[in-house]
Amino acid sequence: MCRLLHLRFLLLLGTLAVSLGGCLQDECDGTRVFIQFEPVYKTEAEIRQEITTEKPRTLKNPGKIYVYGDYLFVNEYLEGIHVIDNKDPKNPINISFINVAGNVDMAVHNNMLYADHYIDLVTINISNPVAATVSDITENIFPALGFDANRGYIVAYEEVEVHQNAPCDWQGGWFERGGAVFVNQFSLESFADSKGGNVRGASVSGNGTGGSMARFTLYDHYLYTVDNNSLRVFDVKNAAAPQLANTVQIGWNIETIYPYKTNLFIGSRSGMFIYDNGNPLFPTQLSVFQHARACDPVFVEGDLAYVTLHAGTACDGFQNQLDIIDISNLKSPKLLKTHQMHRPMGLSVIDGIVYLCEDDQGLKVLDAKFWGKLNLLSHLKHLTTYDIIALPTDNRAIVVGKDGLYQFDISNPAKLKELSRIPVIK
Repeated sequence: MCRLLHLRFLLLLGTLAVSLGGCLQDECDGTRVFIQFEPVYKTEAEIRQEITTEKPRTLKNPGKIYVYGDYLFVNEYLEGIHVIDNKDPKNPINISFINVAGNVDMAVHNNMLYADHYIDLVTINISNPVAATVSDITENIFPALGFDANRGYIVAYEEVEVHQNAPCDWQGGWFERGGAVFVNQFSLESFADSKGGNVRGASVSGNGTGGSMARFTLYDHYLYTVDNNSLRVFDVKNAAAPQLANTVQIGWNIETIYPYKTNLFIGSRSGMFIYDNGNPLFPTQLSVFQHARACDPVFVEGDLAYVTLHAGTACDGFQNQLDIIDISNLKSPKLLKTHQMHRPMGLSVIDGIVYLCEDDQGLKVLDAKFWGKLNLLSHLKHLTTYDIIALPTDNRAIVVGKDGLYQFDISNPAKLKELSRIPVIK
């Protein structure tokens, strides 16, 4: 999978570059290897090109995954969404591709697919997934990475490996000069940052299921989206035409959102926010659990929250660990135990069994019923993993990574059986 940074990381870089760029002008002797990111611009007309349903494509750079009924939806990073007929998990069939440029996130409610389309929210009718049609477009709803009056909106950054003199006082993973961003090659994400959704703690009829990296999620007839610092609430009673109902300022560096019962758990690069969602239009903050700076997916089951932190990323973190947090008192979450890991990313939990993506070390299944000590039940080392959806009612897990999309029978957590695989073809 191409090593592209997620748009929200680039938004952070753009913000920091404005404030720091002027003071990082001196150069030191010698050079270092960096990945140079040059901004890619699109005009408003180019951004809003027609969204079409096309013949199926092969997976090249798969991102977030989403389950809705008998279908799997797989994001092709910044290009669109693969639609897969999954009636038979042993023989999934790639049936169409919805061309949505700039797409990263998605959610489905009552046969309506909600997807980000650069700065817009698009609503797509998937009643017939091989001939999906646009139902609605909510324009200018998501923040842009930047704007130039002559060139348009910044929609992405193109990467080139360069040898570059670093500023004398440079100590971090990146710096800005001359309109370009230079990132230390060892500070890059292996995958596009944040590709997922979440397995619901309390499922709601008409909504789908995603993985643990979600920035879109659904609760009842409300769609929630998060960006770098905001939570947006859309009323989707009329599923074909979502209405923005509220915007809540949360903080900075927001990563993921996970609904559980009547609460929202929001992961950031520095901690986990817990919101009371008893009034879905007006979520209110209950508490914040702070941790060291790192990328932060969250999964919740019962009175426990499971948080993975991984290093070597755009988040500039150095921790590789699984934190287990007591949330029995939502206003005062407490760390119970930190377990050191290789490079944990997405995860799912079923009855205290943790299904953990460990990047290039594959998929681990851990018995965490006694949270103080993890028991390794099984370890699949032959794949690189990013995120997972474990479906308890089907005894099945869906795993995505740079090698492709896998499905496993998890009826015996100590002995997973591969059901199928859709490989990445470059």
